[in-house]
Amino acid sequence: MAKWGRAGGDVRTDGELLAAHVQGDRDAFAVLITRHQSYLWAVARRTSHSDEDAADALQEALLNAHRMAHRFRADAKVTSWLHRIVVNACLDRIRRNKSRQTVPLPEFDIAQLADPHDRTGTVDLSMSIGRALDSLPPEQRAAIVAIDVEGYSVAEASELLGVPSGTIKSRCARGRAKLAVLLGHLRDTADEAQG
Repeated sequence: MAKWGRAGGDVRTDGELLAAHVQGDRDAFAVLITRHQSYLWAVARRTSHSDEDAADALQEALLNAHRMAHRFRADAKVTSWLHRIVVNACLDRIRRNKSRQTVPLPEFDIAQLADPHDRTGTVDLSMSIGRALDSLPPEQRAAIVAIDVEGYSVAEASELLGVPSGTIKSRCARGRAKLAVLLGHLRDTADEAQG
């Protein structure tokens, strides 16, 4: 039975909604997903190579969550459980996509041409960082996104990704070392601008 607040929104907790879904409430899962839709999309987008992959992975993840709701253990937050399902779906899609043949586009260094007042430089920086993240192995990218982008602690990322804390630390260290090499040109450009 739904509980309604003053603004007409369902006031049940995430855990209550998931339990209601398992017990046959047809609307509970939709309320739960609507409540966290923006967050789950952001997780899928940061973990995937493209919007299309993120959308497909998110759809797969939500179907899995819908089907596996009865397996949820109340020892974790529902959002942590959903986060983990979304990340795993994204990583699975990345692994499946590796079999596709791609032709890399040539790299162009346009930093020296950028006008500091032109926002294109900011977009180029964002794209450079995105490409660098995309080049990391999926497990390293997921750890770095969880820690450095989303701001989770090592313990929280460990729980979300389902691996020991030491594994999170080593994945972040290896991923950051690779990012330092891949994005080293940005440091060189910043040093030149200051010097």
